[in-house]
Amino acid sequence: MIKKKAAHKSGYKRATFSIMAPAAESVQLVGDFNSWDTASHPLKKSSNGLWKRTINLSPGRYEYRFLVDGQWQNDPQCTAHAPNPFGEDNCVITLG
Repeated sequence: MIKKKAAHKSGYKRATFSIMAPAAESVQLVGDFNSWDTASHPLKKSSNGLWKRTINLSPGRYEYRFLVDGQWQNDPQCTAHAPNPFGEDNCVITLG
């Protein structure tokens, strides 16, 4: 799930990414905004099993996925997708 917030004075927008994965040991946010680096944006787990991370992004279009315990997974709340070179789809977020 993605929540978009108002732009900061610097022109960046806050975007909160979340996924429910109560049994997971680790969840990473991976996308073109971090050069698909599987270690740069770990999510934090709440007591109810919701993993979440808020990041600042410039306005634009971004593709992303979650890496849940080493397995690629799409955001179940995301309705926009784009094919990737591995025969699957990436989630798409557009920040205006």
